[in-house]
Amino acid sequence: MADPSYPPLSYATPFLLHARASANSFLSQFEPLALLVGPLIAVFLARALRSLIGAVQERGIKTALLGFFMSCIKLVPAVKRHIDAEKQKVVDKMQSGGKSRREGWRTMLPYPGLGSGVIDLMKEEKRSDAAWQGKCSGTVYIKGNESEGHFSLINEACSMFSHTNPLHLDVFQSVVRFESEVVAMTAALLGSKENASGGQVCGNMTSGGTESILLAMKTSRDYMKSIKGITSPEMIIPVSAHSAYDKAAQYFNIKLWRVPVNKDFQADVKAIRRHINRNTILIVGSAPGFPHGIIDPIEVCVFLGCIINNRIVKFTWLFSDVPWWVLLVIMQELGALASSYNICFHVDCCLGGFVLPFARKLGYQIPPFDFSVKGVTSISVDVHKYGLAPKGTSIVLYRNHDIRKHQFVAVTEWTGGLYVSPTVAGSRPGGLIAGAWAAMMSLGQEGYLQNTGEIMQARKKIQRGVEEIEELFVVGKPDMTIVAFGSNVLDIFEVNDAMSSKGWHLNALQRPNSIHICVTLQHVPVVDDFIKDLQESVQTVKANPGPKDGGLAPIYGAAGRMPDRGMVHELLVNYMDSTC
Repeated sequence: MADPSYPPLSYATPFLLHARASANSFLSQFEPLALLVGPLIAVFLARALRSLIGAVQERGIKTALLGFFMSCIKLVPAVKRHIDAEKQKVVDKMQSGGKSRREGWRTMLPYPGLGSGVIDLMKEEKRSDAAWQGKCSGTVYIKGNESEGHFSLINEACSMFSHTNPLHLDVFQSVVRFESEVVAMTAALLGSKENASGGQVCGNMTSGGTESILLAMKTSRDYMKSIKGITSPEMIIPVSAHSAYDKAAQYFNIKLWRVPVNKDFQADVKAIRRHINRNTILIVGSAPGFPHGIIDPIEVCVFLGCIINNRIVKFTWLFSDVPWWVLLVIMQELGALASSYNICFHVDCCLGGFVLPFARKLGYQIPPFDFSVKGVTSISVDVHKYGLAPKGTSIVLYRNHDIRKHQFVAVTEWTGGLYVSPTVAGSRPGGLIAGAWAAMMSLGQEGYLQNTGEIMQARKKIQRGVEEIEELFVVGKPDMTIVAFGSNVLDIFEVNDAMSSKGWHLNALQRPNSIHICVTLQHVPVVDDFIKDLQESVQTVKANPGPKDGGLAPIYGAAGRMPDRGMVHELLVNYMDSTC
């Protein structure tokens, strides 16, 4: 039995002394410098190996090794100079010439002011803008021109409240009320009145869809940290999700996993599930996605039926293309996935928020996508798109106040006083909020129903027109107002350049190479013109294939074939740096 008069450590002392002597004896055969440098090299190699493994996990072994190889060869000065020169050539092409667009721009404030004459100068500058009426994919959602009709109404509303700032809520109570009502009316369109929503849906107005998404990501990160203690947050999105999520990942230090879409170009629920781990804070779905206008599987698709007298009787279904003879079909969906793992689920309705609710009322088969779906914790919706509000108005909504509280920033130790702000911006333009309120109130449900009917019919006509061109194919099955199309026999980007020469401004897409048109009220009267020009453009490219001078086809083609995506990244950064 151990003697209680001796402390326990005394029994370990001989062992420790022997271990020290053995270690000193073993290390004595090495140079002191090696003993100093060896651990440092080991730590360096361990960190490098960890980075390599992380890169392989995120980008795949081929892409990671290629990126490492390119980084190494760019260390050679001559190689780096050659690559930089080639990149500049591409940037010049992207600018449609070697001359910077900034050349000739003013860099000094004029000493004598121009007074009211500045308006004439602005009118002159405006003449250099491209003709946008009916020719741009998305971009302008209000019909007519900027000096009449609905444009005139929202411009007057913005002007009336251009001096206001909702930050000073005790002074400008009118715009504070406007914002609250815009948020509430929008929430009502997106399921806030449904019992399944919980009755606490709340939110704020923002400057656009990107800020709405940024706030939702920041809020989800902080909310999940508070309830699950997650300090190394990760989020999972389909490759079709908007690039604003990449921006949020960089801004808020959230690890981003992009997973492939399925054969229907929808979010692949199985792939998303495989990436969920203990650090996952959020998954994302779109209603619809920007590239192809397709709604992700937000809620389960169910067909119910029964057999009566040996006949199949159909009760109800959520998708029109479900085979009538199927008794029960259940597709995996994102809402249940988020709910089962107790993580956040954001739905991007920036495009669909002011179309899908009205399309459903018009009889279109629109699957559930809003707060009526269990598991949805936040939604972003742009009022400045199909809500027909002035540019710079969007909304971020949350299922309840407990989640939204993590969006706010409160400062208690500032010498300027106690400070709290709901969004990224402190001061916000009350005129835009007033313009959004005026747009919604002037149109009402009846106005939005009429607009939605016209736009959806225009989309269907354009889709049929594309399908009738044998050289083209429609990407997936569009659910809303976007028609994306590609080609297996032509360079679709050359078709895009041909359309550009006719004054059209369409969106170029990748994976698969395609282009799309986002149909707005501007396109309703010019649908036939679009189809005719598209037919002619296809025949032009078919008869004379090859890149067009000043076109973007060579650039998109080169980017698609460039295996080093890091170089494509650098091209985009250099282009932006020379443009803005």
